[in-house]
Amino acid sequence: MKALITGITGQDGSYLAEFLLEKGYEVYGLVRRSATPNYWRINHLLNKVRLVEGDLLDQASINEAISRIRPDEVYNLASQSFVGLSWNQPEYTAQVTGLGALRVLEAIRHFHPRAKFYQASSSEMFGGVEKTPQDEETGFYPKSPYGVAKLYAHHITINYRESYGLFAVSGICFNHESPRRGEEFVTRKITRAVGRIKVGLQDRLELGNLEPKRDWGHAKDYVEAMWLMLNNREQKDYVIGTGITHSVKDFVIKAFNFAGLDWTKYVVVSDKLYRPAEVYNLVANPERIKRDLGWSPKYTFDDLVKEMVEADLELAKSEL
Repeated sequence: MKALITGITGQDGSYLAEFLLEKGYEVYGLVRRSATPNYWRINHLLNKVRLVEGDLLDQASINEAISRIRPDEVYNLASQSFVGLSWNQPEYTAQVTGLGALRVLEAIRHFHPRAKFYQASSSEMFGGVEKTPQDEETGFYPKSPYGVAKLYAHHITINYRESYGLFAVSGICFNHESPRRGEEFVTRKITRAVGRIKVGLQDRLELGNLEPKRDWGHAKDYVEAMWLMLNNREQKDYVIGTGITHSVKDFVIKAFNFAGLDWTKYVVVSDKLYRPAEVYNLVANPERIKRDLGWSPKYTFDDLVKEMVEADLELAKSEL
């Protein structure tokens, strides 16, 4: 079995590559040409995976990758994935996160229609939610350029499945984190600061709104769900989440507690870090994927936060 992963250098891509290699796959990763390659998440895999140059902004490079590799499975995990940045770069976000999925689907349609396609959809598509918890029947109301771009990619995946008969499915993933999360995301921003504060390299942590609630899981659990979806006989889209919600403040308190610190001494709330439009409560109802595919998360919220804090404490110590 051959799999092509766009976004292999990201959090999900690196864990998915590990997961597929353990299952005996030949793993290819689409990577953009860069003067300073960002391979830190996959350095330990570089002798096991095959990297192919390509860019979701460039149809020709995607066509070349699909036609040459002829993968059995394609996982589209690449995107401009930071919600906050999407307000400053809405057009770029639309091109990569939205139209990038279309370009991959077009390449599959023209050059290798037998490939199975997974689209990484997002709970941010729910935005101003119509009901709580959110499931596969919940209406979408995205509240950011990122959410809107993801919604386009989600619907174009459905469209190509229904119009061209491609095996194409979307996993609507709720927030999933790990020590490999980018430092621009609030969870990693918190645990990174905890580590640096603990060893004396930082004296405070500036955050925006602490009230939004999210359904946080571990990325390792979510990549397993992606694989199960592509190895299901039926083409179904699924909500992927834990079904349990915690606020940003809950995450802060838990992270500082694991390091033996009083968060109130270090955390400063800044109005300038508030988003133009906030999504306050996202929580999954994952009953369908649990029932149909037997998937359930193995990591608890405490497990996740503890692992991230411990990893960032070690990283901070290495910076002394």
